Amino acid sequence: MMKRRNLLLSLLAAVALTAGTAIPAMAADLTVFAAASMKGSLDKAAAAYEAGGGSKVSISYASSSQLAKQIEAGAPADVFISADSKWMTYLIERDTVKQDAAVNFLGNRLVLVAPADSSISLKIGRDFPLAATLGTDRLAMGEPKSVPAGQYGREALMFYGVWDDVASKVAGSDNVRAALKLVSSGEAPLGIVYETDARADKDVKVIDTFDEESHSPIVYPVAPVEASANAEKIAFLKYLLGPEAAKIFRDAGFTALVSS
Repeated sequence: MMKRRNLLLSLLAAVALTAGTAIPAMAADLTVFAAASMKGSLDKAAAAYEAGGGSKVSISYASSSQLAKQIEAGAPADVFISADSKWMTYLIERDTVKQDAAVNFLGNRLVLVAPADSSISLKIGRDFPLAATLGTDRLAMGEPKSVPAGQYGREALMFYGVWDDVASKVAGSDNVRAALKLVSSGEAPLGIVYETDARADKDVKVIDTFDEESHSPIVYPVAPVEASANAEKIAFLKYLLGPEAAKIFRDAGFTALVSS
């Protein structure tokens, strides 16, 4: 459903032409709604964009589901970055985002984490003793019914045959960074987050990585919001798909899915 970068760039060029001519140097500030797991790397990319002469970028981070529903309700966002295709498709189906304007530009991996000083040792595999290791404690992860990281986590645990054993032990969070915080603060002995989240927090360590075949592909689509009249969203999207931003995201642990 998502198109490749060359199709997006063609659309962006057309939008820029219909908006006038060149993007004005003093365009209004940009508002970006982005999945919580983008924090850190996207902050750096936005700062670099601003340093290169772009407008100030204001970023709201939350779970993709929350952000998509806010955009549907009319929240003033110029660009949306989701942590999965589902919530981008949700907006496409409601004519809030154009299908041809959305592109999968980043990938990620799912990991099992513990506090940095934990002595827990687990190898992820069929029927691995996750429930026994947790005991009476909780497993931190995104809310499995709505948060992408939680949905990926549930898929993976079902794949390995351990979901039924741990479902009652799940501490579902509003977003993946909240789940990460439960582990880094020691409130939960184990958690399921993205690899990029684990890299961003020195107070957690990776116990093991889930095989990619255990869950749906983790992709981050980006798109301009149709209702936005801010012409500079086009320049910012081009920057996100370019080589400078790609390096920032790769350094954070993401996989760049478009050619720069």
